Amino acid sequence: MSREIAQRAVAATIRLRVPAGGARPAPPVGPALGQYRLNLMAFCKDFNARTQKYKPDTPIAVTITAYKDNTFEFTVKSPSVTWFLKKAAGIELGSGRPGHLVTSTVTVKHIYEIAKDLE
Repeated sequence: MSREIAQRAVAATIRLRVPAGGARPAPPVGPALGQYRLNLMAFCKDFNARTQKYKPDTPIAVTITAYKDNTFEFTVKSPSVTWFLKKAAGIELGSGRPGHLVTSTVTVKHIYEIAKDLE
């Protein structure tokens, strides 16, 4: 019994990092989706609805699969652990000399909160 699964032809896979609840048809979302003639407003509304549980301006990784018939699907990933660690430590950038220069410390309580947020 072999079943044939109809697969749509994939035009491209687009990876973006967009602020939670902040998808607008402006760069970087607009040009990335516009070149494949995808519906920008449909993506923005769906993405903003899916990411409303996160705090605004939280960078969210999204992978968009664009099909040749101008439709798309996307998956939303959780924010990166490094973003949470930098936020908990109160720093913008990591150490310029890793292993030699300590820029900040994070307590076990912070790590517990990060683990709870990622579940």
